[in-house]
Amino acid sequence: MNKNLVIVESPAKARTIGRYLGDEYEITASVGHIRDLPQSTIGVDVKNDFKPRYITMRGKNKVIKEIKKLAENAEQIYIATDPDREGEAIAWHIANILKIDPDSPCRVTFNEITEKTIKQAIKDPRSIDMDLVNAQQARRILDRLVGYELSPILWKKIKVGLSAGRVQSVATRMLVEREEEIEKFVPEEYWLLNVLLETNKKETFKARYHGFLNEKNKVSTRKLANKEETDQILADIKDQPFTVHEVKKGTRKRQPSAPFTTSTLQQEAARRINFSSRKTMSIAQQLYEGVDLPGLGPTALVTYIRTDSVRVSNDAIDQARKMIERDFGTDYLPKSPRTYKNKNAAQDAHEAIRPSHFSQPPEKIRDMLSYDQYRLYKLIWDRFIASQMVPAKINTLTVDTLCNEHLFRSRGEQIIFPGFLKIYEDIKSENKKDDDDLETNKNIPDLEKNESLKCIDQEALQKFTQPPARYTEASLIKAMEEYGIGRPSTYAPTISTILDRSYAEKDKRQLIPTELGRIVTNMLRDNFDQYINVKFTAKMEDGLDTVEAGDQDWVNLLHSFYPGFHEAIEAADENIKKLVIEPKYIDEACPECGGKLQIKDGRYGQFIACSNFPDCKYTRSIVQETDSHCPKCSSPVVGKKSRRGSIFYVCDKSKDPECDFISWDLPIDGKNCSTCGSYMVQKRFRGRLFEKCSNKDCPTNKKKSTSKSKSKKSTDNKNKNNKSHTN
Repeated sequence: MNKNLVIVESPAKARTIGRYLGDEYEITASVGHIRDLPQSTIGVDVKNDFKPRYITMRGKNKVIKEIKKLAENAEQIYIATDPDREGEAIAWHIANILKIDPDSPCRVTFNEITEKTIKQAIKDPRSIDMDLVNAQQARRILDRLVGYELSPILWKKIKVGLSAGRVQSVATRMLVEREEEIEKFVPEEYWLLNVLLETNKKETFKARYHGFLNEKNKVSTRKLANKEETDQILADIKDQPFTVHEVKKGTRKRQPSAPFTTSTLQQEAARRINFSSRKTMSIAQQLYEGVDLPGLGPTALVTYIRTDSVRVSNDAIDQARKMIERDFGTDYLPKSPRTYKNKNAAQDAHEAIRPSHFSQPPEKIRDMLSYDQYRLYKLIWDRFIASQMVPAKINTLTVDTLCNEHLFRSRGEQIIFPGFLKIYEDIKSENKKDDDDLETNKNIPDLEKNESLKCIDQEALQKFTQPPARYTEASLIKAMEEYGIGRPSTYAPTISTILDRSYAEKDKRQLIPTELGRIVTNMLRDNFDQYINVKFTAKMEDGLDTVEAGDQDWVNLLHSFYPGFHEAIEAADENIKKLVIEPKYIDEACPECGGKLQIKDGRYGQFIACSNFPDCKYTRSIVQETDSHCPKCSSPVVGKKSRRGSIFYVCDKSKDPECDFISWDLPIDGKNCSTCGSYMVQKRFRGRLFEKCSNKDCPTNKKKSTSKSKSKKSTDNKNKNNKSHTN
């Protein structure tokens, strides 16, 4: 009996699907795309309605031969590639090589890899959606035209090996223009004035200068611009009594966020677990395609990971609600299911990213996953469950105090019922200023209007306004999404390309444009501003969406773009003068030939090389000086950059075989662990520095994990007390 053939993209996905379909099905994988435009030529006939020339990709002949062999004897062929433009295009190419009619019911799609979903998809095949295929073709050809016509301009005018791209170059421009904003920023002085107030019961709390009472007895805010103004207020309130002017009590609700989309998953993974966008998508793909769980076999843990939709199936909502009621109680369960709306109808084709098997919570399978798989899976799980929980209830308190007509304000808040925060805790936003923390008191005492207070301390702080923050991967992805640049599948590869091309460097989390990135951006901005900008790129993305929706012909979209763009290319080729980039020499001679040493750009960032290359091939890494010394030999410790852009630390005599010290964490001079005697290191977590023993087996490191567990139990007990108090 002949079997049915199911073709997917990846072997991991094939193994997972094979669990559910039984012996009458043969599952094979195309291992991604099988055909593409040629690399050596543009591969697009611009004079013949942009007809593409597709060829078999290098290394795919064996895969195609295997697929054809299996297809010869197949009873029915189902193409089950991913449910997006890219997957639809792969399906179309597979159908083409197998001579399958695209209008026949050969295509199956699913958002999650579960037995119920897979079997239902096989029962309900459809034809290949040519609107999706054409949207992908249009994007691919657009990117090819821009890249293959712009990049040679950069080779001629700047240097060989550079690249430009429709989305990549706009994202680089965003980094450069943010850096220009920072450089042009002129800080303005301002002052904060805090006072520590004491009640008759000796209870204390902080208040901050806010303004004054005007003639109508209403509060007028005022910013302190200099020391003179601040000193005048200090003189006015010296030895003067404070009184409570107004006490405002209120309650507010903090609502949970929607389940993850591709963009929000990348942002939160960067903020909470310090994953790069590339790492996030790589691990998410593993979770989607299937992880081999002992006793269960290959199991997909999350739904499709390339989506900009926040819609969730009714079945998933029902399962989440049952879990919330069982694990947290009815107080945490909303009366009706929570639903989230997409911005437009085009986003509704998929679901949000959520767990696909609710019988496999993160803690149950923790030992079956890698550390990174567990952390990302838990993040997705917690966010989805939290999205179906009740809001947090928070008591708010604002206290205004007066002294000699000067008004000081205190704000406080207290969580009286955690709601969704029980599972998905808030973390400090990247953009939240430290100034805000000083203004919030968690423990303001009970106060009455006109109550007398005593000032027992004063604190005047000189501050300066700060420039806009540099982009991080998370904030750049957020900005790209808001501006409509790129789509879920393009965010991570775009950022990776910018870093790989040395157009930007990563310093901790910040993305900083390099000199090369500035030079390329300035040339593109001066000569192709109408095409390499945020608005035009967003407009083209909208055009691709209309092709996908079947409202526009893809060839017409390309005709509206290419003639003007090509004219700009020809004008630039004629008018732009070749730029001469002066080498950056350092004040040091080559130890091998005596030539000048210079800083060069390489595939993995900058490095130092001899100017007499290729006659002299001396190179070395650029190191960061530190104040620390090697715990093994007491020589200075230097920081080096890895290929991924992370900093690690080595002894400056690391080439000496006698010293092999290397660490991701900076050792602290003169500090040893009081428990085991090992040297201490400096670690960073969520923007804060702390000290830790370098010995992983030290009891102090084990105590921290225990203390976290105790802290969680303590928080749970507090929440129970708050709940009983409010009841």
